[in-house]
Order: sequence, then structure tokens, then C-alpha cells
Amino acid sequence: MAIKFQYNKTALNNLQKQLKMRQSALPTLQNKESALRLEVRKAKDKSESLIQELDEAERKYDHIAALWNEFDPGIVSIRGIDLKTVKVAGVKCPELGEITYEIAPFNTFVKPAWYMDGVTILKELSRLSIESEVYKEKRRILDFQRKKTTQKVNLYEKVQIPGYQEAIRKIKRYMEDEENLSKASSKIVKERHAAEEEMEEGISHD
Repeated sequence: MAIKFQYNKTALNNLQKQLKMRQSALPTLQNKESALRLEVRKAKDKSESLIQELDEAERKYDHIAALWNEFDPGIVSIRGIDLKTVKVAGVKCPELGEITYEIAPFNTFVKPAWYMDGVTILKELSRLSIESEVYKEKRRILDFQRKKTTQKVNLYEKVQIPGYQEAIRKIKRYMEDEENLSKASSKIVKERHAAEEEMEEGISHD
């Protein structure tokens, strides 16, 4: 990573602060990434489990499939779905609350005896289907945030931290070279000055 900097103490202090900030943040980001990875897997497993439950429930009622021709599906309708927002590993996600159904009135004396069972079955199937979709969306949101966190971890770990460390090394090396050069120059000046003084003393004695 090409970091623009100047070869001075102020730039060095600034780079050291930036490096320290990223080194402190990295473990937290790594923990968040691990937590999100786990939650993505849990949401995926739950969604797939609900789809399987839905398939099994539909197969379970296959034996009464012919009876559905007599059933009026308009009897059961969804009036409202309560979607809550919960935080999972610091990320806002949807969570299914209550599903409110509206059951149209029907004459139990005229309709077949299994009509009430039909209402219960439809409510069960719709609940499984909706909950599965909510978990799919939860997984999508969590996976998106997980990818963003992974990108930031990689940026800090593989690009920015090594980049700042290299820049700091260069400034320190430059400042050390400058200091050594300054000391060497000072020594030369002192030696020259001492030599000149000795020469002047020699002339004065003559």
C-alpha cells in the first residue's frame, strides 16, 4: 500500500497512531467476522430446515389432496405479519413475530367436517413458508455484512498494517541516517575547529 508521508517526527507520530488504531481494531473485526460466519450458517440451516418441514407437511396431506377441490381457499387470508427487528452479531435482522389470519365465516353445518382441519393446515403451511423466507432474508443480510467485514479484515491485515509498518521503518531509517550524518558533520566541524585552533596557537607561539 502506497502511503503518502513526509520524513519528519510529526508524520512518524501520525503513522504510529494510525497503525495502533488498526492493530487494536483488528481482533474485534476478526471476532465479528467469525460471529457473522456462524450466524450465516445458522440462518441457512434454519431456512433449509423450515423448507424441509414444509415439504414434509405437504406430503403428509397428500392423501387428502382430492378434498382440496371442495375447499374454498378464500376462507383463509393473512391480515398482517408482525416483522420485528433484532440485532444478531451487531447487525439488524428481521424476525418473524405473530401472523394474523382472517377467517371468512362459513356454515359448519353445510360444509364438510374436515373444513376446520383445512383452515389449520393452511395456517401451518403458510407459517412455515413465510418463516423460511424471513430466514432466507436474514441469511442474505448477515452474509452481506460478513463479506464487508472480511474485506475490512483483509484490508487491515494484508494492506494497511504492513503499509504503515513499512512507512514507519522508512521514516525511522531516514531520521537515523540524518542523525548519524548530523553527528558525523558535527564531529568533522569540531575536529576542523580544533585543528584550526592548534594551528593558530602554533603561529602565535612562533
